[in-house]
Amino acid sequence: MEFKTYMCLICGWVYDEAAGLPEEGIAPGTLWKDVPINWTCPECGARKEDFEMMAI
Repeated sequence: MEFKTYMCLICGWVYDEAAGLPEEGIAPGTLWKDVPINWTCPECGARKEDFEMMAI
């Protein structure tokens, strides 16, 4: 499986599926579609719809 990264279009913070966000209860390997719908960007508070998949 290939993990993807998603960038906040507001502040540029990046969510990496492989790394997850353990400090917020999102385990490493958590796919973007499985991140809770009410989750917000830890940097600026943007919603999931304000993120875009990016190729690295």
